[in-house]
Amino acid sequence: MGAHDVNADPPGSTAVRRWRPFNSIKFFVVCHSLLQLAQLLVSGYMKSSISTIERRYGLSSQKSGLLASFNEVGNTVLIIFVSFFGSRVHRPRFIGGGALLACLASLLIAMPHFLSGQYHYTAQYLSSGDNSSGLCQSSALTNSSTQEGLSCQKQESPSQQLVYPLLLLGQLLLGIGAVPIQPFGISYIDDYASQKNSPLYLGILLAVTSFGPVFGFVTGSLMLRFFVDFDKLPKAQIRLEHTDLRWVGAWWLGFLVASCLLFLTALPYLFFPREMPKERDAADVESRLDRKQQTDSVQELSLLQFLKSFPGVALRTLQSPIYLLVVLAQVNLAALLSGLATFMAKFIEKQFSRTVPFSNMMMGGVGIPLAVLGIVLGGALMRRFNLSVGGATKLCTAAILLCMFSSVPLLLIGCPTQRVAGIFPKGPLPCSSDCDCPDEAFNPVCGSDGVEFLSPCSAGCMTVEIYDSRITNYTECRCVNGSSWARPGTCGSSCGHLLWPFVVLLGLTSFIAAFSQTPSYMLILRTVDPKDKSFAVGVQYMLFRVLAFMPGPVLYGAVIDTTCILWGKKCGKQTSCHYYDLDTFRHRFLGLMVVFICGALLCFLLTILVLRRKAGTYQLPSGTKGGYELVGGQNAQEKKSDRVKT
Repeated sequence: MGAHDVNADPPGSTAVRRWRPFNSIKFFVVCHSLLQLAQLLVSGYMKSSISTIERRYGLSSQKSGLLASFNEVGNTVLIIFVSFFGSRVHRPRFIGGGALLACLASLLIAMPHFLSGQYHYTAQYLSSGDNSSGLCQSSALTNSSTQEGLSCQKQESPSQQLVYPLLLLGQLLLGIGAVPIQPFGISYIDDYASQKNSPLYLGILLAVTSFGPVFGFVTGSLMLRFFVDFDKLPKAQIRLEHTDLRWVGAWWLGFLVASCLLFLTALPYLFFPREMPKERDAADVESRLDRKQQTDSVQELSLLQFLKSFPGVALRTLQSPIYLLVVLAQVNLAALLSGLATFMAKFIEKQFSRTVPFSNMMMGGVGIPLAVLGIVLGGALMRRFNLSVGGATKLCTAAILLCMFSSVPLLLIGCPTQRVAGIFPKGPLPCSSDCDCPDEAFNPVCGSDGVEFLSPCSAGCMTVEIYDSRITNYTECRCVNGSSWARPGTCGSSCGHLLWPFVVLLGLTSFIAAFSQTPSYMLILRTVDPKDKSFAVGVQYMLFRVLAFMPGPVLYGAVIDTTCILWGKKCGKQTSCHYYDLDTFRHRFLGLMVVFICGALLCFLLTILVLRRKAGTYQLPSGTKGGYELVGGQNAQEKKSDRVKT
């Protein structure tokens, strides 16, 4: 070693490094934790805002699902090249560049708000002083047609047509910017942290960044309480309450905040060196030389050779039945996770008649933290009992089996579909047939008899009561039985008491399912050849993106769209869904979740079967040792009969 140790510190460098934080791996861990926290905050915030964006721009759930998953496209395409470049590039600068690109992408996602006009909704014209508008009157058609024609001219402007492409482009760039952040950051920490401290630093990184989606949903809960156009309208002209079905929150505001956070957390990476002094640890002397030799051998491989070798290594890895089954189980769970993370807040909103901010708070404050706790405890069980491959497989199987038992009752907890006159059940409304109600009007009112109507006009209301510039009641409503009055807004749900049992059971399901993550990840590492570990993990995450994270939200969105019973209309075009058949929504949405859980359970059961058939004959991958033995804590050469514990 001596003078030839490339990582040896020059004399007096200890005192100097005290004043040079960018030469400290500890400071890098702090910076990287904050950066990944900001990056995952954006991801969580997008999912918390997806139903609001859907309502604001008239998207179907399938389109919003595609939007939510589109960041995976650029990520998937470039992840192979990240696997190749590794330590060949200036990793901190690539991380900083990716963060700055993500910063730009967040600004781009918020841009449609500034390019499009004000949010128009039915009955906004009450501010003009025409109190008869929207009521049952024979002249309503003429007035509404004129106003709708003017509104449609604005809606069809070129800037309005760019909204969805801009959102997709922003998501694409967000995914590309995220490509170097995690893999380069983890490899940089592992290269320059001591062998003793490396697991600690990576644990801190995982613990901090796991709160990113939580903060994303909580931020969404806060931002969506502001009206979408609060920057364009005086407060006195904002007449909607956040409990109104037509309410659209300031979805764009969180992306501006996230963009600022990404910019600030990206700056330190411009000053970190390509290589920094490694933490001193006596145990690192041999591993440092081995790592340098491995790095040198890798650098001899050209990009063309790498691309040619990748399919062969991937095929060799996928030919391992245990690896393939475990990855397929994880793909099922990842597809489940991607769909629930995108649409569960919307499900709670529609199923239990809750506001978007409240639904996001339930996801960010209950569902995600319990899942993180499950991941941590699953890892703790692996370490406490030093589980073998067979033991880890049994733990995964037991967790998913319990998860299935806890998820099935969720299908029974929910609210029936609200009775909406003329919509559910479907039928004519002769009482308001002569009112000339606009087909596109959506201004829900709740009759005193508990029946909901699409608008005061469809309820046959003739007069309105206004107090302090706000509508309090509609009266003389011909379609309302009894006292013939209606109040603004939806009738809401009569089974709100079922929300908390649902949330508790959903949180328990998330907690149990998360137990399988760490054991299944260790199964990947323990059942492949050590030289193929990096490729195996890369193939694993590529399959996650191609088979789960990209199609998952689109599939869930398409399933949700099949349960719609009334689509909105604007300028003769279909927009977002106004009403769902809640029983069908619940059964199909949660039923798809149960299908994915059963798919994961089947894969883990087949893994147990494969292990039992190979018991006594299963050969360890060449070079496997230590923590990657099939039998935890036992040497396969010393105890051949226990090569695979099942």
